[in-house]
Amino acid sequence: MAPMETRAYINGKWVAGQGGQFPVINPATGEQVAMVTDCTQKDVQTAIDAASVAFKSWKKTTVKERSTIMLKIRDLLLQDKRRHELATLLTTEMGKVKNEAFGEVGFAASFLEWFAEESRRQYGETVPVPAASKRFITVKQPAGVAAMITPWNFPIGMIGRKVGAALAAGCTCVLKPAEDTPLIALAFAKLCEEAGVPPGVVNVVPCSRERVQEVGAVLCDSPKIQVLSFTGSTAVGQWLYSRCGNTVKKLSLELGGDAPFIVFPSADLNKTITGAMGAKFRNSGQTCVTANRYFVHESIHDDFVNRFANQMEKELKLGNGLEPGVTQGPLINQKQHARCAELVKEAVSAGAKIVYVGKSIPGPLFYPPTLLTGVTPDNPIARNEIFGPVISVIKFKTEEEVVELANDTDRGLAGYFYSEDNSQIWRVAEAMEVGMVGVNEPFVSTCEVPFGGVKLSGLGKEGSLHGLDEYTHLKLICFGI
Repeated sequence: MAPMETRAYINGKWVAGQGGQFPVINPATGEQVAMVTDCTQKDVQTAIDAASVAFKSWKKTTVKERSTIMLKIRDLLLQDKRRHELATLLTTEMGKVKNEAFGEVGFAASFLEWFAEESRRQYGETVPVPAASKRFITVKQPAGVAAMITPWNFPIGMIGRKVGAALAAGCTCVLKPAEDTPLIALAFAKLCEEAGVPPGVVNVVPCSRERVQEVGAVLCDSPKIQVLSFTGSTAVGQWLYSRCGNTVKKLSLELGGDAPFIVFPSADLNKTITGAMGAKFRNSGQTCVTANRYFVHESIHDDFVNRFANQMEKELKLGNGLEPGVTQGPLINQKQHARCAELVKEAVSAGAKIVYVGKSIPGPLFYPPTLLTGVTPDNPIARNEIFGPVISVIKFKTEEEVVELANDTDRGLAGYFYSEDNSQIWRVAEAMEVGMVGVNEPFVSTCEVPFGGVKLSGLGKEGSLHGLDEYTHLKLICFGI
């Protein structure tokens, strides 16, 4: 594998931050992968200043010029050897299995391609006038410097989605990667450098967990930053939302989910079990759109549970994501592992029953896939985002009842249901209080469609033609004639 870059990338230069270094740990082995630059508030301010200066020229480039550079980044991501190296690095620092990591690199590339092409269709409008002496047009213009705080669970996928949209719109970027996964972000910066991204247009400022809040405060408080995009927990999103009030930035927040997965009596159980596995076990359950609560009609409950347990036994293998045949890697860190274990313990204490537990293996961060039944809607595990390979199954009787239960949460990112009843499909899809609905389908995210939630799951949309709107201002130009 190519040498890893561990320094910050600011204004087109690789620099050692002023806060020393912090370790990156392989969650599968517990071994140290690298020591990475720990950026301070001063380092981040330097990056903001560089991005602000670079914006003056980057915003004036044509969409064709920006598109050409972005497609070069895409091509670098998709070079076969490079893609495998990036996937290996991603698995090493994050823990997800290699084939999923390989797919994520492609996922990131898809957004560079999509927004490179979509940038050439940022059309304005001509508006009918109320008076003969006037003419109206609207134009879309880049908002300014964009700050981005990316998560550890899709550390390059989310960079592709955010940076792709920002660059296409004509914005410059200051990127703060998750403290658990900074190496893949720095590798992405190297590709930007290689593709000819001008100095200051993309800046990457990693920092340790101890400095996260102070670095976030600089990004929120700076008047030079006009957009802040964040993917992560609801609690952090709320803090960022509040902190940005004084500078009135544009905010794009993709926060925690509590996705329901409903199985109606008419569902094709073979398709449903396949979908149920996909909706839960991708990335060992560590995704914001992971199915969090499984609602199964009482008439098929036992059959569903038996089939699900058998499929878990058949498909799931716990281990180091770099080893062949492994489908479930470790959880990201000890805090997440302890949280998952505590939720299961509380669920059982509240009356849930463990009907299946996968094989355990040595290692402090490996959590065996677990299936719980007898869960009630008020059980703690049904009221919290699990973020791990644990399934909680809740019985229901009627469509009206389950829709109400599915919506009984303060979050609304994704929701899934399986049914072969066409009338029911329309009723339930429209009634679910979420930003994205999967009908007989567990995978809803792709570059062509909008991604985002309602309620405390955030605001704004990423991907699709709407993704550019987060990084642009709509300007009216009125002509007197």
